[in-house]
Amino acid sequence: MYSVSIDKSAIKVEKSGDSIIVNEEILIWDFKKTSEKFYHIIQEGKSFNLEVVSVNSEEKTVTLKLNNKPATVKMQDKFDLLLEKLGMNTLKGNLAKEIKAPMPGLIFDIKVSEGDVVKKGDPVLILEAMKMENIIKSPGDGTVKTIKIKKGDSVEKNQVLIQF
Repeated sequence: MYSVSIDKSAIKVEKSGDSIIVNEEILIWDFKKTSEKFYHIIQEGKSFNLEVVSVNSEEKTVTLKLNNKPATVKMQDKFDLLLEKLGMNTLKGNLAKEIKAPMPGLIFDIKVSEGDVVKKGDPVLILEAMKMENIIKSPGDGTVKTIKIKKGDSVEKNQVLIQF
């Protein structure tokens, strides 16, 4: 099951075999891909042109044009819905608290200093693990408060490296 939000209206979408069920009604349509980002849809005798303008996998949003009318579609799968129900969804806050080592390794380089302001996705350090350099990026916006490691340090998995 998925929850799809279009312009703040939530719709429940399920897939059952070859059928798509929208708000507990089977959707009957003819859906054809006409080119890379364009589709033609016929539903209940009406024709629609659909263009996929952009896809943001990280935010789980798709920007579409249906008959040249733009809309942004936000999708949540069953796991997103469960996390939201439990109050554990992380998309509400975009502030970083800390960065932990995703794996054991060696600190190859540190790209920030204490007091630096970083945005989500900014590279903050390079961790060498299994002879590969892994760029560790900021999980959210914040100001670097404490750097708990230095260049050349060996770190263990889940060790706190930087605090915001």
